[in-house]
Amino acid sequence: MRVAVLGLGIIGAIWAENLRADGVAVRCWNRTAKDVPGFAADPAAAVAESEVVIVVVADPPAVESVIARILPTLTAKHLVVQSSTIGAECTKKVAGQVAGRGAAFLDMPFTGSKPAAVARQTVFYAGGEASVIERARPVLGRLSKAILHIGPVGAASSLKLAMNLNLALACQALGESLALARAAGIDDAVFFDALHLNAARSALTDLKEPKLRARDFSPQFSLKHMGKDLKLALAGHASAKDLALANTLAGLYARALDQGWGEEDFSVLTRLAGGG
Repeated sequence: MRVAVLGLGIIGAIWAENLRADGVAVRCWNRTAKDVPGFAADPAAAVAESEVVIVVVADPPAVESVIARILPTLTAKHLVVQSSTIGAECTKKVAGQVAGRGAAFLDMPFTGSKPAAVARQTVFYAGGEASVIERARPVLGRLSKAILHIGPVGAASSLKLAMNLNLALACQALGESLALARAAGIDDAVFFDALHLNAARSALTDLKEPKLRARDFSPQFSLKHMGKDLKLALAGHASAKDLALANTLAGLYARALDQGWGEEDFSVLTRLAGGG
């Protein structure tokens, strides 16, 4: 299948590169022009030459803008895979627009930051019909270690926000506990040796350990995007005021954004606790 990748941020650029490495015909587009093979000046041009269209951009307004630009080009041959983190409401809206053109649609957010994308260890959360998921598998299977069918369109987007809330809270706990140890004069090596034997150890702590020890906040997943996801999670919850930790964390993200840390890895929030 010919594939269009719309959005060449950290993840989209890696997906496009991995697909090209497999010999897949890839056309791509980004709001800011990129000097990469198969780049199209307009997203509709990339879509016209493709069957599978992967949308992976920043937020709901960006998704709605991209869908609006490609809608006139969509036909029954197209499958739109919406992989941006945008929440259920926006997902259902654009799904209806795509269906109106006769094209297929999947609600397909993912988990896994830059290292996972490079290693093709992304996990996709799939919302939509099982038959459509199978239609996408020859492409998405090249980029991932698992595709989990969550339910109908919208369900995957809701689960993605729940998972990102979990990650944000866990990373904050790691950063604050590290800051507490540092304030007591405990060396980072000692702290992490103890954590390795503690029930709180996780894949996230292993991923962020080298960054925190080196105070390296180059982005695997940017603070601005995690902050956006927290806002979407709270906006989509009927009783958001009852999510005490999520509300507190959203306030900390707002402070960090005011510090100008939006482009850095979301683990940079440890600085607010005096840990970086």
